[in-house]
Amino acid sequence: MNTPASIVLVTTSYPIVGDGSEAAGSFVQDLAEELARTLPVRVVAPGAEATIEVQAEGVTVHRYAAPARPLSTLRPWHPLDALAIARVMASGLAATREAVKAAPARRIVALWALPCGHWARRVAAESGIPYDVWTLGSDIWSLGRIPLVRRWLRRVLRDADRCFSDGLKLAEDTRAIAGRAVEFLPSTRRITRVRETPARSQPPYRLLFLGRWHPNKGVDLLLDALKLLGDADWQRIESVTIAGGGPMQALVHARIADLQAAGRPVVQRGYLARAEAEDAICNADWLLIPSRIESIPVVFSDALKLECPVITTPVGDLPRLARGLFRTASSVDERAYAAAIRLAIDARSACDRCLMKRLAAEFDIINTASQIAAR
Repeated sequence: MNTPASIVLVTTSYPIVGDGSEAAGSFVQDLAEELARTLPVRVVAPGAEATIEVQAEGVTVHRYAAPARPLSTLRPWHPLDALAIARVMASGLAATREAVKAAPARRIVALWALPCGHWARRVAAESGIPYDVWTLGSDIWSLGRIPLVRRWLRRVLRDADRCFSDGLKLAEDTRAIAGRAVEFLPSTRRITRVRETPARSQPPYRLLFLGRWHPNKGVDLLLDALKLLGDADWQRIESVTIAGGGPMQALVHARIADLQAAGRPVVQRGYLARAEAEDAICNADWLLIPSRIESIPVVFSDALKLECPVITTPVGDLPRLARGLFRTASSVDERAYAAAIRLAIDARSACDRCLMKRLAAEFDIINTASQIAAR
């Protein structure tokens, strides 16, 4: 019996230690394992050194050497960072070539546009294998604002067989750069827990932030908003947990210490592994998403599946998806977000669990994998 040709996933985010620091990487792992139910999958992903690993059945990972720091935090004008970027670019391209040559491949899928789409485009031209590109907000709303990078990005998107974006507004903005069709395809994880106790409908409430401590994710905005809450507000809050890690660690630690010194029930945690993250969401009454730049974060669909209401900023598709279910701040600043928290912690009626389940059904890893494997 002939083995079907494989799909090669090329990504900058994939679990190494499984401690929750891989951000979107846990979604990529779920996607790889779902695709592997029907065809072989080879993943090109960062690691401490260039290696080949056999993970779940049907999934082989070709690691390229990359620094522990995300590429987005490296400064190209700094000599040491510039050298690290150059090494990653060369290592990632070599690993992509290696993965494509290892066995017959039907398609290369770049998650995300840069630098993965660049590697996919180069190897696709050499091998004659089509490639797809899937964009994140950081591809379009950050890198896409830099003129030279925008032209590079346009070439990568234009030459792809298919283009996807993990947000509705993001798909529109990707079309504007690429000048071609772009499909919305949600990134989402497989959930292993079931919420047994509904979120509270009256105070005191348990609030949770779970994500990277990065300016785009607005953790500093959240901490400033918490500082604006008064004694009467805090009487309605049992706890606020801030979990994660990232480049703003020193600032986050200092501001949490200030809140704790003022007697506020703020709990600091590090990165949470998948099971810990799901437990934390199940135990929360409100998930906090104070992002400055966002399409549809994976943690949003996690919250939907675990029936946890959300307090968001009005960015990306979050206001459109909230559909009256959740609280959305009036603007992206600490005062507006504090006001949204204040409204949320007032006594509320029970959340419409049926509506949450219907919305959660739109974020299905099986459907996402089916669209990727469709050709």
